[in-house]
Amino acid sequence: MMNFGKILTAMVTPFDEHGNIDFDKTTELIEYLLNNGTDGLVVAGTTGESPTLTVQEKIKLFKHVVKVVNKRVPVIAGTGNNNTQASIDLTKKAEGIGVDAVLLVTPYYNKPNQAGLYEHFSKIAEQTNLPIMLYNIPGRTVVSLSADTVIKLASIPNIVSIKESSGDLDAVSQIIEKTEDNFSVYSGDDSLTLPIMAIGGHGIVSVSSHVIGNEMQDMLDSFQKGDVIKAATIHRQLVPKMKGLFIAPSPTPVKAALRLKGLDVGNVRLPLVALSSSEEQQIKFLFG
Repeated sequence: MMNFGKILTAMVTPFDEHGNIDFDKTTELIEYLLNNGTDGLVVAGTTGESPTLTVQEKIKLFKHVVKVVNKRVPVIAGTGNNNTQASIDLTKKAEGIGVDAVLLVTPYYNKPNQAGLYEHFSKIAEQTNLPIMLYNIPGRTVVSLSADTVIKLASIPNIVSIKESSGDLDAVSQIIEKTEDNFSVYSGDDSLTLPIMAIGGHGIVSVSSHVIGNEMQDMLDSFQKGDVIKAATIHRQLVPKMKGLFIAPSPTPVKAALRLKGLDVGNVRLPLVALSSSEEQQIKFLFG
């Protein structure tokens, strides 16, 4: 099994006042995360505002993060989109840069069927030696990988993991039951971290770990040590904060929460907009 760790942070992309990637702030953010509960980094995923990053920006970001991390934790590059060949091209570039794995989201807008989804992911897998984490998030992409398709894809040697954001615990259970032990299932929903761990999941690809990473580690450590009551108590305490980070389109709330922690990672790019004053107050109440 490719061991990515328990808590992978889907890292925001810091921007300066002109809307350009702020690489100094990126370095600061990386060090902050690695010191506060993060076992691995996902770069240029949806939380990193990948739809508004150019290919050139993604490549520069991958290079920077790989250099700064310097093999201390796994770096997973978001290289998937709804164009199979473009996903292959970016995956190859990421592999040459030295990332540890890639995250491939289900193709959005095209609405492929299950046969098309299988072909999309299998063709990318053929063109790289990197470990692949699938990303199923039907709420954003409209299409959903069925459990059967995931199980079939898991037989491909370098497809080793999935970030599951469907919220379907029955499907997650089926995937875990019918894939080999070297295939890992990560929650893609912060508030389902503990429930998915309880049915055999491996961890979380998290937004909330930007600001409550240590608390989440405490929750998972307690669970793994058999202290289910403590883990459940921490879970219940954290859920309002986890939910609060999605009161507006992500990653706007988590960028605001990071500012309250003293780490200004800039604003979001259009078509996302800053929080309203009432939303700012909610974030201050939770994280101030």
